[in-house]
Order: sequence, then C-alpha cells, then structure tokens
Amino acid sequence: MNPIEEAEKIKDQIIAWRRDFHMWPELKYEEERTSKIVEENLREWGYKIKRVGTGIIADIGEGEKTIALRADMDALPIQEENDVPYKSRVPGKMHACGHDAHTAMLLGAGKIIAEHIEEFNGRVRLIFQPAEEGGNGALKMIEGGALDGVDVIFGFHVWMELPSGVIGIRDGPFLAGAGFFTIKFRGLGGHGAYPHFARDPIPAGAEAVMALQTIVSRNVSPFETAVVSVTAFNAGTAHNVIPEEAELKGTFRFYNEEVGKLIEKRIEEIISGIARAHNLESKSEIVELVPPTINHKEMADFARTVAEKYGFRHGEVPPSMGAEDFSYYLQRVPGAFLALGIRNEEKGIIYPAHHPRFDVDEDVLHLGTAMEVALAKEFLR
Repeated sequence: MNPIEEAEKIKDQIIAWRRDFHMWPELKYEEERTSKIVEENLREWGYKIKRVGTGIIADIGEGEKTIALRADMDALPIQEENDVPYKSRVPGKMHACGHDAHTAMLLGAGKIIAEHIEEFNGRVRLIFQPAEEGGNGALKMIEGGALDGVDVIFGFHVWMELPSGVIGIRDGPFLAGAGFFTIKFRGLGGHGAYPHFARDPIPAGAEAVMALQTIVSRNVSPFETAVVSVTAFNAGTAHNVIPEEAELKGTFRFYNEEVGKLIEKRIEEIISGIARAHNLESKSEIVELVPPTINHKEMADFARTVAEKYGFRHGEVPPSMGAEDFSYYLQRVPGAFLALGIRNEEKGIIYPAHHPRFDVDEDVLHLGTAMEVALAKEFLR
C-alpha cells in the first residue's frame, strides 16, 4: 500500500468533505454537525468510537503500540469575504484557520487506514478535537482519555507561509505559548467641557497602550522572543461625555515559560501603577491560554525519514508566534506538529489565517492525508 497513491484515489472525496465542512462552520464546542458526519463515516469503516462532548476518539487495529493522529474541527466568528461556491452559509462564522481541511484530511486518512488495517501492526487512534480556537479543547479530550495508552502523536496544520504541497517539519519550539489580558480602568464620568470635575480613564488607557510596549523592549532579554499586543480599546460613546470606564484587551506570546510569567507580572505592575498615577481603580484579568508547542526531536526526525521514504516534498518550517493547544498533547507524549504548505499565488491563495479571505489550495490536501497514513504505517511497522 502506497499512501500517496491511495490518497490520490480519494482526492475528490477529501475536497468534497472539506467544502461541506467549510459551508457549515461551527464555533468551539458547537461542532455537532461536523462530529456527526465524522462519526457516521468512522463507524461505517469499523472504528470503535468514544464521544467526548463534541469531540471523537476513534480506535482501530490491535497491537502493542498506538499512534494517535489529531485534527481540530471548530471555526471562527468571522464573516467570510470569499466569492466561492463553497462559501460559508452561516452568517458571521467561517473556517478561517483551515480546521475544515484538517478534519477532511484526517477523515481521508481514517478511510485508507481502515481499508488496509491488516498492514498496520498496532492500533491507530484518530482524535477529532473541538474548540482549538480559545477553548482548550485538547485538555477536554485528554481528560476524556484521548492519550490513554498512546505512544506517539502527530498533528497537521495547513500553512500559508509554505509553498503549496510542501510538508514543514521543525525540531523543538514551533509555536508560541499564548495568553490573553483584559484591563479595566474605572474613574468618574463627567462633562467633556469640565474634565477637572471627572477622573478620566481614557488618558490612563492611552498611557497603558504605550507602557505595555516596554515589557518586551525593556524587560525581556533580546535573546528571547516575546510579543505583547493591545488589540482593543473601548471607552465612551459620546463627543462631550467623559466615560467612567475604559477597557483594553490584548494578547501576549512567548516561547519560554519564565518569560510568560514575567510578562504577566509586568502587566499587573504597570496597570496598577498607571491607575494610581491617574487616581483610578484598575482590574487586570490575565489568562495563560496555552503553553508553547514544542516538537520532540526524535519524532521530527522520524517524520523527515517517512517523508523522504515516500517522496514527499518537505523542508524546515520557521517558528511562529501563533499558538496551538496541540501543545498539551506534546507535554504528555512524544510527537510532532507538522505543517502542510497551501500558499498558491496563481490561485490567489495568499491570505493569512483568521483573515476573511483565507482559503486553502485543495489540490494538495490529499498529501496531508497521505503523510498521516504514512506516519501510522511506518510507526506501527
């Protein structure tokens, strides 16, 4: 059984699945329709199914070793701007990060593996995960037994920064750890013509936006990598009214857990200091969303060996400040998170993830399927 040849045979089916999922996107923990389609197919192919909310753990095969393959299923609250036949039919929701492609690729791998299970000397576990986008669905799946008895795990993400069809493999840190913050300044509202009778939270908010930039430039070693971005600033509704409250939201990214803790500490210190200086009350809510995604070198090397054996185009993928809750799996078992290049300028597929015009080069999705099958086949050899 040649994984690439088998994936070629069902290339159109993989694309059809992807388009169907794309047209009917579901947000985190709402993936009822998607998981129903996945489960129905897997049951038909002979998998043993365990539901974890809207997530699915599917096992097939027997043996001493177990390899897990994971795909995420949730979409984003984005209004799609693409003019394509498979455009989202759900207002305000869109698969703008490629999870529809991930689900379709792994479903294709599940079909091929089931048809050739006699060639797999062990157990294959497919993990179809909900809520990767800010919901830490990986933790829910782990709590539900997704990693019980698993020896290694692999996952894929479509990757706009790589040429279409190239498999990206990286040792060590690949994706950043991430956190969110919400900051509120509360003062005393008043008339815009009489600011001296008010305690205005807007100047404090503006000062905070600038001051938070010093965390990376003045507190983090230049040999480390970190990002602090304020992405929302909301205050007031009228031209002549000083509001009582200003709210800031943002994200921070890091590769070193100590740097992540330093950023959290400095956010709190800076905000409380600014509040005191402006005679305001303040509140900082900081949530560390996910740790860094760190590939195990042995598993990254294994993936390169598999890619070379079957003739996949592959190369080094640069680290990214994006984040992924696949990191939680890698904290518990060896594995690697891989990338599948989808950038195709001739087709206009150039927009980054989370953009309303994000799309994927469907003609290479079967290569992701084939690589997943190849990883399972070689690990269980």
